[in-house]
Amino acid sequence: MGITLDKLLIILVIAFVILGPDKLPLYTQKLSNFVKSVRRMSMSAKDRLRDEMGEEYDNIDWKQLDPRQYDPRKIIRDALLEDKREAEAAERKSRAEATPNTGQLGPDGAVSMAPSVTAAAATALSQARENGEKLNFDSEAT
Repeated sequence: MGITLDKLLIILVIAFVILGPDKLPLYTQKLSNFVKSVRRMSMSAKDRLRDEMGEEYDNIDWKQLDPRQYDPRKIIRDALLEDKREAEAAERKSRAEATPNTGQLGPDGAVSMAPSVTAAAATALSQARENGEKLNFDSEAT
């Protein structure tokens, strides 16, 4: 977002055309003096603030006070993502509560498993069913 070399070159060409070669050094010097005075004022204000605050000045988290972190787009995006995460968590919780953790055969012959059953256990159950083995386990213990 800053000034790139090509933008700076265009600005210099426009300034050269508008001001002319005889006034350009004068205005360049004025701009330089202005930038130096602004820098001096900011350093003076920073030193004065440090003197008045004392040790507290060193303990300030300046990144927390950076106004760029309050970009409205970022705030809205974070809020929407947070709402989405909360909705997904609530959906997972409701699915987990609705799914019984019995391990019994359902009406379609499929084993009803809770999300806590691992993929390895599910694979072992399906292989046993394919081989015609009887599933012998206590439904209350699962």
